[in-house]
Amino acid sequence: MKERPGITVLGATGSIGVSTLDVIRRNSDRYRVVALTANQDVDRLVAQCLEHRPEFAVMADEDAAEQLQGRLHEQAPDIEVMSGLEALVKVAGLENVDCVMAGIVGAAGLLPTVEAAKSGKRVLLANKEALVMSGSLFMQQVQAGGAELLPVDSEHNAIFQCMPQGFLAGSGQPEGVVKILLTASGGPFRTTALDQLSDITPEQACRHPNWDMGRKISVDSATMMNKGLELIEACWLFSVPESMLQVLIHPQSVIHSMVQYRDGSVLAQLGNPDMRTPIAHSLAWPERIDAGVDVLDMLKTARLDFEPPDLQRFPCLRLAQEAWRAGGTASAVLNAANEVAVHAFLEGRINFTSIPGVIESTLAEVTLRDADSFDVILEEDALARACANEMIAARQRKRANV
Repeated sequence: MKERPGITVLGATGSIGVSTLDVIRRNSDRYRVVALTANQDVDRLVAQCLEHRPEFAVMADEDAAEQLQGRLHEQAPDIEVMSGLEALVKVAGLENVDCVMAGIVGAAGLLPTVEAAKSGKRVLLANKEALVMSGSLFMQQVQAGGAELLPVDSEHNAIFQCMPQGFLAGSGQPEGVVKILLTASGGPFRTTALDQLSDITPEQACRHPNWDMGRKISVDSATMMNKGLELIEACWLFSVPESMLQVLIHPQSVIHSMVQYRDGSVLAQLGNPDMRTPIAHSLAWPERIDAGVDVLDMLKTARLDFEPPDLQRFPCLRLAQEAWRAGGTASAVLNAANEVAVHAFLEGRINFTSIPGVIESTLAEVTLRDADSFDVILEEDALARACANEMIAARQRKRANV
């Protein structure tokens, strides 16, 4: 009997990781968990380790790893606990791992995801930043390592499902495709008066109307930066120019994206807004497995609405488009500044409408370079973070002196 494929889940305690483990739980006869990783959530990782019994458990934070070690010592002494970036990279490339769920949010997930690609794994890509920061270099690693790259973002997974039979992400421009329609919910403030946006609270921004997501991604959805990052990601995944991509606001989040062909056909992937569907699809592709998701009831859905995005309301989408056109390290700078600005907003240090301002100022301040090595990309990432943090501090000082 063939051994079940081994899985590493990077970011196991986040929303993607939790959904991934739910799909694995429903299909435990098909998959085995080799490694689980988290940042600081010891309580949840302990529970996951006791249920799934991985060989390795990794905490990005060293103090959290010590707590995890102490708590697993009695109940699961056979699980090896490690910490830090080097350990994250190690479990992404283990020989007995066949598939890596890249679910770490932000730039922190870049190097482990690159290692999974270099090691020839099936990479389930939920981490946008690997492609946003280092698209060309990352795709080179996928090709050189012989990895299978399968998109997990609901929109990119939908596009993948609508692509010609046999198409694989990163294999070149798909035959017969003339346009990719990237749908967006518009987030919780699609119809909020513009003069009210500056008073938006973190709690309001994290209250997405359709999806249950982590706080950072929820804010990105509210600003539509997530769609800007997804646009950049789609260009790399499907080897298409930006001119072949169109963003559509679709408030119901039922159609997850569409692909238009030269014969006039438009193929769409529909489903309830639940990340377990694209996770299950990517995990089992080309087969289909149980995801625990209810089948879409079209009678209850009743209507499907579409509208163009308002770039005055959503300047982050414009900034992402401009960063893609600028090339080089612009996308890495965009991503870094966004992470810093969103973090500051969630901590109450800037208001909601300051997020795009911090990003735009950082892009103007940081000197862009050719993105010809991971070292350069990480250096630019660090410079952009320092620049964005200083701009936020300056805004706070100015506000304090008013």
